[in-house]
Amino acid sequence: MSVRVFLGLGSNLDNPLKQLKRAVSALREHSQIEFIRVSSAYLTKPMGPEDQADYYNAVVELSTALSAEALLVVTQSIEQQQGRKYNGKRWHERIIDLDILLYGDERIDSDNLIVPHPGLHERGFVLFPLYELDKNINIPGKGSIDQFMQSELTGEVLRKLDTVL
Repeated sequence: MSVRVFLGLGSNLDNPLKQLKRAVSALREHSQIEFIRVSSAYLTKPMGPEDQADYYNAVVELSTALSAEALLVVTQSIEQQQGRKYNGKRWHERIIDLDILLYGDERIDSDNLIVPHPGLHERGFVLFPLYELDKNINIPGKGSIDQFMQSELTGEVLRKLDTVL
């Protein structure tokens, strides 16, 4: 049985828009993923250290019969193929970052994966593109996305881009 999934994508290194497009392409081509749609790209302020370049973020909607853990392996493989290096630092610059934001209505808390993604409801850089795709999203354990679309989150989002991913 297929599950509706939303993934967050982010990049601020090595031509970030190109990195987002490469990740979207890899997801579109995966045999066990039905690619549904992608949000606009958003230019956003970095989370954490401010001495890094701004980020480009987007959200993709897909459907898959893969388990959440198997999908995590796919997303990490795409990151590695694009040259992502894990240095143990939190909120550092990166070539590509793919996060499972929502996996159906499930709440998952394992050693490898937490869904809904922690902090999802507090981060404009994923809320804005997620809201663009579906204004009726319910974040399991948190509530309707509408209640999180607050004006203070707009400070993170510098602008919505016209670029097609």
